[in-house]
Amino acid sequence: MAVGTSSFAALVALLVSVALMANTASSAPPAAQEGGVYDAAQFHSRELYERPRAIDLDITDHPAYDMPMPDTVSCALPGLDPESESSWRAFSDEIGVCLNDLWQPSLDELGLRTPAPTFNVTEDNPDIGSTEEGMTLAYYEYDTLTITVVLPNVIELSRDVPDDSQEAVWTALLGHEYGHHVQQATGILDASYEMERRAADESEELEALRRTELQAECMGGVAMRGLGEFDAAEIDLVNEYLNGGSDLPTHGTSRNRQYWFDQGTVDATMDACNTYGASDADVR
Repeated sequence: MAVGTSSFAALVALLVSVALMANTASSAPPAAQEGGVYDAAQFHSRELYERPRAIDLDITDHPAYDMPMPDTVSCALPGLDPESESSWRAFSDEIGVCLNDLWQPSLDELGLRTPAPTFNVTEDNPDIGSTEEGMTLAYYEYDTLTITVVLPNVIELSRDVPDDSQEAVWTALLGHEYGHHVQQATGILDASYEMERRAADESEELEALRRTELQAECMGGVAMRGLGEFDAAEIDLVNEYLNGGSDLPTHGTSRNRQYWFDQGTVDATMDACNTYGASDADVR
């Protein structure tokens, strides 16, 4: 899940052309102030006071999709007691380093310089009082570049996960949230929120949100393959634990969530995660 309110860097830097305008009809130099110093404030453009115009980013045909999947990195999987806040903090920090190592070369190749996200754990449950289906296990805040684990909810789900699968399941969760950070760094997340804002109705808005969440799920699959700690059987088991439940209007059907997770684990290029160019049936 991605939340936040601020804008963020797009893939291509904004170029602002600044023209200095002289308020004189003659070609003579301006009069100097007392002491022979010219007043630079005489030369200005109103354009300098205007905010730069936003870039239109086509997220169905993004340069990131042409890139190969990130190379596998070495990551020593840390242990985790899912009912311990301190254990969660240590676990997420260590996995965070591995995810940085995995994704940063791709971001560098795209010419992006984005600070790495920080990790947090909270006992505050955002689902309390909500009428939405599903359980918030973690969320990404793009105004602070923070991935936060919701402790009461991960504790609840962890009781249904075998002890020998705990670290794998929660690595995939953090991989999904880091996927939102990759979306943020490439400008995709900003453009996706604009799609939601421009939606004609709730159905169209939810479809835009699902495309965003399903892409992050695909990137969670990329992480599971790229961290090099899990075999195919473990990855399939993780996909079942995280995505084998109910259909969710915000995150897609169970079938589609599993499909996009698999896409990230098997395909050769990042085009495998292009949910914005996918058919409506694949993002329901």
